[in-house]
Amino acid sequence: MRRPVLIGITGGTGSGKSTIAKEIYKKFGADSIAMIEQDSYYKDQSQLSFEDRIKTNYDHPDAFDNALLIEHLNKLLAGVAIEKPIYDFEIHNRKKETIRVEPRDIIILEGILILQDIDIRNLLQIKIYVDTDADVRIIRRLKRDINERGRTVDSVINQYLNVVRPMHMQFTEPTKRYADIIIPEGGHNKVAIDMLIANIKQFLQKEED
Repeated sequence: MRRPVLIGITGGTGSGKSTIAKEIYKKFGADSIAMIEQDSYYKDQSQLSFEDRIKTNYDHPDAFDNALLIEHLNKLLAGVAIEKPIYDFEIHNRKKETIRVEPRDIIILEGILILQDIDIRNLLQIKIYVDTDADVRIIRRLKRDINERGRTVDSVINQYLNVVRPMHMQFTEPTKRYADIIIPEGGHNKVAIDMLIANIKQFLQKEED
């Protein structure tokens, strides 16, 4: 069996990681791609009260259950299906339900801190950092958190200034040095996306040979 290609896409919040992933998805199709979001692997917080759960710093490496994420990536690479967790940001905890993800030729792992963990880095064949200006990223985060996560404008801005930005500078930005490809301006950079698609095809061809 051909070994899947595992691609990591990282960058700050609102950088355009998901847009890059969607471009790859469009090019290769649903039958070829398994999508894994690092956000799905926030730690289970059932042991905490809601008041304590809302204090979670979701931009710190300790917020993630990387052990489970690595276990699931290794299973997919070995051709075994997984049950991906679902994280609910309104209750700040995992749901009881999971999503079954079948192994595919291309596995895309997307998240803000996937290059921060050496064990995850070592699994990735292609490492991408999406580099987008901070003002663009905060506007995108505002729209997402208000529309999708039920937050207020003030709460998003306060969280960004007090948590998201400092954590980005401390943990996400430094991982740029581990990237094989840096894509400025995310999904709007068609030249970089075309180069990335060519790289993926080359990797798939190599695994076939």
